Amino acid sequence: MRGRARLAAAAVTIALAVTTTACGDGNDTGADATSAGTPTLTLYNAQHEELLREIVPGFTEATGIKVRMRNGSDFELANQLVQEGEASPADVFLTENSPAMTLVDSRGLFAKLDDATLAQVPPQFSPANGRWTGFAARSTVLAYNTDAVEESELPTSILELAEPQWEGRISFSPSGADFQAIVSAVVDLEGEAAARTWLEGLKANGTVYDGNNVVMNSVNGGQVDAGVLYHYYWYRDQEESGANSDDTALHYFGGQDPGAFISVSGAGVLKSSDNADEAQEFVKYLSGLEGQTTLAESYALEYPLNPDVPASPAIKPLDELEPPTIEMSGLNGPVVIELMQEAGLL
Repeated sequence: MRGRARLAAAAVTIALAVTTTACGDGNDTGADATSAGTPTLTLYNAQHEELLREIVPGFTEATGIKVRMRNGSDFELANQLVQEGEASPADVFLTENSPAMTLVDSRGLFAKLDDATLAQVPPQFSPANGRWTGFAARSTVLAYNTDAVEESELPTSILELAEPQWEGRISFSPSGADFQAIVSAVVDLEGEAAARTWLEGLKANGTVYDGNNVVMNSVNGGQVDAGVLYHYYWYRDQEESGANSDDTALHYFGGQDPGAFISVSGAGVLKSSDNADEAQEFVKYLSGLEGQTTLAESYALEYPLNPDVPASPAIKPLDELEPPTIEMSGLNGPVVIELMQEAGLL
């Protein structure tokens, strides 16, 4: 089923299940009603809103628990949680990328997740302390223009994009949490000094755009030869029409290179939640069979992390990606921001 058809079907039921807010503005729209004795969860959501609009109705149908979403970006909402502390109205926090989870966790704001929830996802996709879990993932890729780049020219490592042969040939979107998560993997695997050198080379070689779709368009249109992004932008465009990707192909780095980094979307329960049991239930549903199946069949084309749920056959299988081994809690957003600012990318 095409993503738009699935989304349209979900939209019919979502009004009964979810109250949303504008991105990070804190002003709820719609009534804050609850069923007798059943709380409404407040979800600080930095994942794609469309994806949660497909998942939440199933949770509400299964449990009777309604969910109110407050949508924003990874670090926008993470910093809001840090500022709010124990006074936060949030029950659950979801991110696109894990560094924002690490920021919140470092302030001691997450409760430990139930063991049954943690057991649903392989341990490499959650921090060792068990205070949040991965529930979706996206692979770093290099999209390249097939008329401009021969396969023999493709780099074996993402670090090569900082070398002279790529001068004026690459694009990326440094302002978003997606690219910043990729940088965090370089820092974790190669160290700050190597990451600083790499960022300086990217700054010299690359063209900066605002958003991964714009990066892909720049490659497809021939403005640049290649661009760094996550896999699903390309696959979504291919599923819809291919208008913005038909002149490109994807290169997966593999070999446990930093360029084979898999970014994990995280879910955690706030220690200050007044609805702790229901919040735990939501995260368990999200990483369980039903929630993960909805994710796998959604428009998102991201990887479910529950091993009992296969990803969409449209995308490259997760077990073929050869990612590096990274401890999720080691991905440090503030250090990345500082390095990118020093390189003039932010």
